[in-house]
Amino acid sequence: MRILIATDAWHPQINGVVRTLTTMAAAARKLGVDIQFLPPESFRTVALPGYEGLRVALPSPGKVARLIEDVQPDNIHIATEGPLGIMVRRYCRKRGLSFTTSFHTRFPDYISARAPVPESWVWAALRRFHWPSGAVMAATPALADELRGRGFRNVVLWPRGVDTMLFHPREADLGLPRPVFLSVGRVAVEKNLEAFLSLDLPGSKVVVGDGPARADLQRKFPDAVFLGAMTGEVLARAYAAADVFVFPSRTDTYGLVLLEALASGVPVAAFPAPGPRDVIGTAPVGMLDDDLRRACLEALKIARQDCLAFAGQHSWAHSAECFLGNVARSRHDDPWVAIRSARVVPDPRR
Repeated sequence: MRILIATDAWHPQINGVVRTLTTMAAAARKLGVDIQFLPPESFRTVALPGYEGLRVALPSPGKVARLIEDVQPDNIHIATEGPLGIMVRRYCRKRGLSFTTSFHTRFPDYISARAPVPESWVWAALRRFHWPSGAVMAATPALADELRGRGFRNVVLWPRGVDTMLFHPREADLGLPRPVFLSVGRVAVEKNLEAFLSLDLPGSKVVVGDGPARADLQRKFPDAVFLGAMTGEVLARAYAAADVFVFPSRTDTYGLVLLEALASGVPVAAFPAPGPRDVIGTAPVGMLDDDLRRACLEALKIARQDCLAFAGQHSWAHSAECFLGNVARSRHDDPWVAIRSARVVPDPRR
């Protein structure tokens, strides 16, 4: 089976979409599936206004068609609703080809935080984009239910995983007063970092990540430590050096960083928003409270062993199996036949 994934989010961006796609694809390849990508770098790109370092593709119909036909995929998955996703959707619709999509980003919330655009308009545009999709993949049951309630069709689950070989407890020290309260992610207005940085907390507040709001937040909160973007082992050590992982976002659809922190043995403090509520649920690995300061202080009491046990239940292999099953069902194929043909052996108890 050969699957082509079209995505407007790609390296060198550091975000949950890129990590989800690349890590799931690596797991799928180990199961015998040929995953290839159609990324922005295949086309001329321009910088997104007001978002330094983020570039979007300017794809032409002819080049999109040529690149897709060079790959000759069995299935096409459109991961994002940007210019490249729109053009690949157009290609599929024009030729009567089936395709699947995924819903990663709550654009209505993000756009309304930056511009006076009614959320209902953005939801309408997203609904139109995903309407022909054979499977609209959502990370959590709550997000899937919300999309169905907003009129989206063919909504299915595609859970996420965590790389426990990379993210795990280790001896690490940032050389800062403890306890260390850490937040990791894009430094942008929609991440609500100000709610974290304005808290009166003991020890140190640390932010890992970069983005358009970083300079302003550094000026406003000079006592916080901004370490910039990190990946790989350097990021894993930063997680392991923390005492509590703080997730102030109210708009994320999932939050891979939550699982990465838990796999590192670090409990979570967050608002009871859909992302952390869906990831953590009632598990004793985090504190969800509308009073974020109280959540941070209570999280210090959580046992690290509970966090490790919880994170160990989430694998990228299972995520890849679910993705492949969704693709097969969207084509009205027998997902078990498709999965076996790709040398995937799912757990029959799921």
